[in-house]
Amino acid sequence: MNKGILYVISGPSGTGKGTICAEIIERRDIHLSVSTTSRSKRVGEIAGVTYNYTTPERFKSMADNGELLEWAVYNGNYYGTPKAQIEDMLDEGKDVLLEIEPQGALKVKEILPETVLIFVIPPSMKILRDRLVSRGREDEEEINDRISSAKWEFMQAFKYNYIVENDDLGVCVARVMQIMDQCTAERKKIYQLLNS
Repeated sequence: MNKGILYVISGPSGTGKGTICAEIIERRDIHLSVSTTSRSKRVGEIAGVTYNYTTPERFKSMADNGELLEWAVYNGNYYGTPKAQIEDMLDEGKDVLLEIEPQGALKVKEILPETVLIFVIPPSMKILRDRLVSRGREDEEEINDRISSAKWEFMQAFKYNYIVENDDLGVCVARVMQIMDQCTAERKKIYQLLNS
């Protein structure tokens, strides 16, 4: 049986990766993996949809028990990917989309080397800052912290399979879907060869 493909989308805060994932979920038969986090729920977020929210203590217990495919600390909060959920969907032949930070993405790639990593970048640092300011969620100090984090994240982009610029959302989403089509076609060909 053909396994599903795990796609990981990463990028600094403000690059629009969440919006890109939402667009892809709407247009594709792909399953979004819901990450677990110890951070507080923000306005408009839905438990079990945006994230699975838990306490730092419960999160550490999950990590210690091997229940997470990967986990990382980002801006003082824990984020992780439930292992069984991902593996079950892939084994059933379902494609899975995961939106996580580079630390976690690179850990996933180590454990599941066939994972396709896609990194989203902004057209410029100025535009990234403008997007963060326009969200109105962070104060100036938090924005500066996110910009500093973004510079480290950009260096990790070289380890990804694909880098996609989000200047125009429609163009960016189309490019990501093109990458997915290419990966599906390539893997289908490999499975045909293996089964011939």
